[in-house]
Amino acid sequence: MSNRAIVHVTVRGRVQGVGYRAWVEDQAILNGLEGWVRNRADGSVEAVFAGPADDVAAMVSACRKGPPAARVDDVIDAAGTADQIKLRRSGESFSVLPTS
Repeated sequence: MSNRAIVHVTVRGRVQGVGYRAWVEDQAILNGLEGWVRNRADGSVEAVFAGPADDVAAMVSACRKGPPAARVDDVIDAAGTADQIKLRRSGESFSVLPTS
């Protein structure tokens, strides 16, 4: 049984323009997670986290609170795939991607 998890999250609320995306990047890197984060055109933030299951679960939990200036209304999390991880930039373990 693998202890590795991949989770895809979508965060809604006041999360763009308040440092949420940068906060996600910092937290993911501090916790040694792989993946990416990006703003979405609809005002939400989307991210994929991969790593030890406990660390990924803690990151998803942290996303529910976010940085002080954010207001998180909803976090939708679902199982992610290895193909989603491949969207990150070559040579980076965690990437900030352009708005989609």
